[in-house]
Amino acid sequence: MKIEWKKSEKDLYLPKPRPELVTVPAMNFFIISGSGNPNDDFFSDYITVLYSLAYGVKMSLKQGAAPDGQPDGYCDYTVYPLEGVWDLNEAAKAAPSGVLDKSTLVFELMIRQPDFVSADYACQTIERTKIKKPQALLDQVRYERMTDGLCVQMLHLGSYDDEPATVAEMEHFIAEQKLRRTTLRHREMYISNPNAVAPEKMKTVLRFQVER
Repeated sequence: MKIEWKKSEKDLYLPKPRPELVTVPAMNFFIISGSGNPNDDFFSDYITVLYSLAYGVKMSLKQGAAPDGQPDGYCDYTVYPLEGVWDLNEAAKAAPSGVLDKSTLVFELMIRQPDFVSADYACQTIERTKIKKPQALLDQVRYERMTDGLCVQMLHLGSYDDEPATVAEMEHFIAEQKLRRTTLRHREMYISNPNAVAPEKMKTVLRFQVER
């Protein structure tokens, strides 16, 4: 049975366009860290590297080309969407709040992998990709298991530049529920391809880690 995250994990990837509480389990990711304005040219290289690895895993396993065969628990799957965890650099945090200077952003971009993809196989994929599709950024990619735990999330519909209104709605919900954000970092999950979908129709999941 194929893993279709849009169907089997709708609660995590296609929530309602209103704030809600969710408990996010541990997940495995290819991750790369960086800083700067995501509208600048360099940013696409980070995305390309992650997708080259994600599809490298999928195709080698699907075609039976894995060195030790397909792992226990293997089944075909749809590649998971790109995600990003966003923050500001220390200088920006110390400055008076105001208009966001995107050059001060720091980020971790990532793509989730199914649980049957081991850390060893992920590392093998990185090494194979260095040979097949050399790219300096591959040396910066790591494979880690992350747990967000209790979160408030919401589906944002529209342009990335319109996210502050969604963030404000989520903050209001957090206050109403007597919750507290554990960090000012936040996660974004890019359900829509911005190159194929009009800005007003784009779907992005926003998620804040919270505690009671």
